[in-house]
Amino acid sequence: MFRRLIVAFVIIGLSLAAFGPRLAAQKIAVDDQSAAKAEIRSQVNRYMQSIDDADTRLGATVWSPTPDVTFIEPQGHERGWDQIAEVVYGKLMGGTFSKRTLKNVSDISVHVYGDAAVVEFDWDFVAILRSDGKTVVHTTGRESQVYVNLPDKGWRLVHVHYSGPPVSGPGVGS
Repeated sequence: MFRRLIVAFVIIGLSLAAFGPRLAAQKIAVDDQSAAKAEIRSQVNRYMQSIDDADTRLGATVWSPTPDVTFIEPQGHERGWDQIAEVVYGKLMGGTFSKRTLKNVSDISVHVYGDAAVVEFDWDFVAILRSDGKTVVHTTGRESQVYVNLPDKGWRLVHVHYSGPPVSGPGVGS
């Protein structure tokens, strides 16, 4: 678990480092920050709907359609929009579950850094297994996402990392 946390911070750090020169050169006015945060929150909601519907067309309006986007989840690490569409939307969401409901259960925290942003939130996921049509799967967790503001496309998702809820207790995380 600790190793996954370190990997997540390294990926986020590298994502921000890649955009560092651009970020340092720009200052965003408070009004622009508010507008950016509102657009990003809208994209997060659209992302959740695309997961609920296992809809790659809707997902393509949220994700950057490039080979450098990534999705880290407990069963794997998908690279590129085509692989995310196939594995996350197709096999995992559409193939495994007949019905899905992904809900945000916390404030959506948005941190804007010029043309890049980091989003954090907690979620609740309930689904029905397609294999028997009746088994309910219920999980909770947390997610971080990285967005970039692309010319002529607006804010687009370039990285997702999700995990289960924090685990606490004696000897955990040490």
